[in-house]
Amino acid sequence: MAAAAAPGVAEQTPGAVPPGAVPFDFSQAPNIEGFNPLPKTKDETFKEKFARKTKENPFVPIGCLGTAGALIYGLRAFHQGKTRQSQLLMRGRIFAQGFTVVAIIVGVFATALKPKQ
Repeated sequence: MAAAAAPGVAEQTPGAVPPGAVPFDFSQAPNIEGFNPLPKTKDETFKEKFARKTKENPFVPIGCLGTAGALIYGLRAFHQGKTRQSQLLMRGRIFAQGFTVVAIIVGVFATALKPKQ
């Protein structure tokens, strides 16, 4: 059966907030254990971010350009009725897409393994 609580003692669960108290102080940033936010250095423009990412992993933009080029030339060949060339270019596009995906995965692993500065 249920155990009776001592008379006059209110049951409190661990971490319970007393009535009338505010659980958060909204005037300050929250203190999260194990999280140390770094100060934001500056906002990057699109060009700066693109240049930085291209320097970090140059194979992704190369693969994207290869994919787009094979797609455009393949569609052009299809429109001109050159079915054999169109098929070869579409296969080349699939190869370029696979190359791009592998480059992204390698870049992610390289970034994860790079020591923090």
